[in-house]
Amino acid sequence: MSASPDVTATAKPLSAHRSNGRGRATTAGAKRARGTTADRAVRKWPYINRELSWLEYAGRVLFEAGDDRNPILERINFLTIFASMLDEFFQIRIAGLRQQVHAGRATTSPDGRSSAEQLAAARERVLELVAEHSAIWADIRRALAGADIGIVKYASIPDHHAALRQRFIDEIYPVLTPLAVDPGHPFPYISTLSLSIAVGLRDPETGESGFARVKVPQILPRLFEVEPHRFVLLDQIIEANLDLLFSGMEILEHHLFRVTRNADLAIEEDEADDLLMAIEEELRRRRFGEAVRLEVERSMPVATREILLHGLGLGDDDAYEIRGMLDLTGLRQIADLDRPDLKSKPWTPVTPARLAPPDEDDPADVFAAIRTNDLLVHHPYESFVASIERFIAQAVDDPEVLTIKMTLYRTSGDSPIVQNLIRAAERGKQVVVLVEIKARFDEEANIVWARKLEQAGAHVVYGLVGLKTHSKVCLVVRREGSGLRRYVHIGTGNYNPKTARLYTDLGLLSCRPELGADVTDLFNVLTGLSRQKTFRRLLVAPHSLRSRFLELVDREIAHAAVGHQARIVVKLNALVDQPSIDALYRASQGGVRVDVIARAACSLLPGVKGVSDNIAVRSTVGEFLEHSRIWGFANGGETEWYIGSADLMDRNLDRRVEAMVPVEDGDARARIGEIIETMLEDDRRSWALGPDASWQRVEVINGHPGTSDVHEVLRQRAIASTATATTPHRPRAGVGSLDPRA
Repeated sequence: MSASPDVTATAKPLSAHRSNGRGRATTAGAKRARGTTADRAVRKWPYINRELSWLEYAGRVLFEAGDDRNPILERINFLTIFASMLDEFFQIRIAGLRQQVHAGRATTSPDGRSSAEQLAAARERVLELVAEHSAIWADIRRALAGADIGIVKYASIPDHHAALRQRFIDEIYPVLTPLAVDPGHPFPYISTLSLSIAVGLRDPETGESGFARVKVPQILPRLFEVEPHRFVLLDQIIEANLDLLFSGMEILEHHLFRVTRNADLAIEEDEADDLLMAIEEELRRRRFGEAVRLEVERSMPVATREILLHGLGLGDDDAYEIRGMLDLTGLRQIADLDRPDLKSKPWTPVTPARLAPPDEDDPADVFAAIRTNDLLVHHPYESFVASIERFIAQAVDDPEVLTIKMTLYRTSGDSPIVQNLIRAAERGKQVVVLVEIKARFDEEANIVWARKLEQAGAHVVYGLVGLKTHSKVCLVVRREGSGLRRYVHIGTGNYNPKTARLYTDLGLLSCRPELGADVTDLFNVLTGLSRQKTFRRLLVAPHSLRSRFLELVDREIAHAAVGHQARIVVKLNALVDQPSIDALYRASQGGVRVDVIARAACSLLPGVKGVSDNIAVRSTVGEFLEHSRIWGFANGGETEWYIGSADLMDRNLDRRVEAMVPVEDGDARARIGEIIETMLEDDRRSWALGPDASWQRVEVINGHPGTSDVHEVLRQRAIASTATATTPHRPRAGVGSLDPRA
C-alpha cells in the first residue's frame, strides 16, 4: 500500500478562484476550526470544531461546482447539492445551537467553544461560502450561454411578455394567495425553504402604504421555458404581474426572500403510547418550527428586511444577503436537461462475475453463489439490482424460503425492495421488517411503507425506544435438506436502488453459521424483549461497538510496542467522537501509523508534533458520494477488516443500533485492501487535512495535476472483472495486508 501524502508539508495559499481546478488552503476557516491558542492550552488534545469541519466539507463539494474540468451540468448538480446541504445544516445543526443558546446552557464543544461562539464562527464561514456559491453560479451562467442554455431576465425578453402574462393568468394566478400584513392581518405563517415575494404597496386613494407577502408556489416549476433551453424564473413572472394580484394598488417595491425553519423532531419516546402516532404529530408540528435563517436579495431595503426579521423572531445575524439567484436548488431543472454532451458519461453498474446469469432467461442462483463462499459487492461499481435486489427477489420466489427479515432506514419512493417484501408476505412467508420511522426527512415516506407492509401481512416494528436503527441487515431462512440454512446481507448503505447508483457502499453476502446466528439474535433484540448485548462475530452498537473499537486500537498499540506490524485505517463519513479520536491520538503516540479517510466532518487534527505525527487524514469528493464505512487493523501481520453502518460519532456509537461485521473471506479481504489502497493513491479527487486544520487538494500538495481518479480506476476495474464470468478480478497478492512498511 502506498503511503498517504505528507499532510504536514507546508503549501503556499492558492487563489480563491475555484473554477481553475486547484484547491486552496482555507486559512481563515482553519483558524476558526482550531479555536484560539488560549482555548487549546486548557485542553489535553487538539480538536477541530465539528460544525466548522462540516462547513469545510461543504466547501469541498462547492469546489467541484467551480472546477471547470467537470462537465457544465455536473457542476450545476454540485451547486444544487451544496445548496441542499446548507439548508439541512441550518435546519438541524444551527437550529440546535440556537436552542442551546436560548436555553442558557453552559456546555462547550470539545474544542472549547460555547454555542454562541460556534454560531458566530459558523456564520462567518457561511458568509464566505455563500459569496463563493454566487460567484461560481455567475461563472457557470456564462458557460451555459456558450452551450446555448440560458436563464434570462424577464425584462430582457419583451417579445415574450404577452405570452407570459397569459400563462400567468392561466397557470400561476389561480394558485397564488397574497397575504397582507397590517393590524387586521397578522404576520403570516411562512413555510420552510419556500420562496416568497415581499411587496410594498400604496393605496393611491388614501396615500396609505401597505406590505404583503406572496408565496412562490412550490408545486410549479421554478423555471419556465420560453424558447428551447431558454428559461425565465417563475418568481420574475409573478413580480412582473403583481398588478393583477393587487388591483388598484400602486406597487412600490418587490423583493424575494426565503425562510428556513428548525426541522429536528423532538419526541418523548418514553412517554409515547404509540410511536407512529407521536411521530406523525411531531411531523405536523415541524412545519411550524422556529425560524432560523432569512435569505434576502441584496436589493431589499433595510426597512423591509426589519419587517421580516421582526415577524419571524430573528435578529440581524440570522439574515443572509444573496447576490444573484436565490435558492439554487431550483437549478435541478437545468442539471436534468437532455444534453449528454454536457454531462459525465453515464455509468452502468456491472453484474458481479459470480452472479452473472447463465443466459438472459435463466437468472443466477444467488444462494448457490453464497454457499460457495462469501460474496463482497461494491456499489455503484457492481449492480445493486443484480446482487441485493436479486437476493431478495429470489428469496420471495423460492418455495424453500420460510422467512425474510430486514431493517429499512431509507429506501426509494417506488422501492422494489419493499414491493418484493409485500409479495413475500402475500405468499405466506414470514416477513419481518424493522422500519425506522425516525430517519430524518424520510419519516413520512417510511410511515407509508410501514402501513403498506402491515396491510400485506408483514410483521412491522419501529425499533427500540430511544434508539434509531441504522444498521443495514437482512436475514433469509431457507429449508435445505433436513435442516435450515441462514443467508445474510450486512451492508454499509441503505436498501435504496437509486442511491446505490450514486453512493459508494459495500455489502457482504454470507451463509456462515455464526453470522446467521448473530443476525437472528439481533432481530430478536429489535423485535422482541431480548437484551442480548454480545454477539459471536458482529459488533453491535450501542453495546459492544465502541468498546471493541477501542480494544482494537489498544491492540495495535501493543503490537507496535513489541515491534510487530501495527497500522490502523478507518474510512467513514464522519470522525467526531472524542473517545475514538483520543484513542487514535494514543495510537499515533505509540508509533502506530493511522490513515483516516473521512468524507465529511473530522474533528481529529493530524500531524501535530507529539500527538498525531503518525496520522494522515484525507477526504475524497467526486462523482460518487463516498459512503462505505471500513475499519482495518494490521494486527501483527494478521490483518483484520470490518465493514458496516457506523461512523465514529457519539450518536452512532451510543444512540443508534449499528452493526459492523468482520470480513473473513480471503478474496473479500483482499478486495477491501485494494479499495483502500486505490483511495490512498488518488490524487485527483482527494484532499488532505493539515496540522493547521486547513484542507488542500492532494494534487496541489504534489505540485502537479492529479492523474489517478479513484472512481474511474474502480470503474475500469469493475469492467475488467466481467471479462469472463469464470475468471473474476483477483486483487494483487498481499493487497489485503496492512503492512505499515507498504
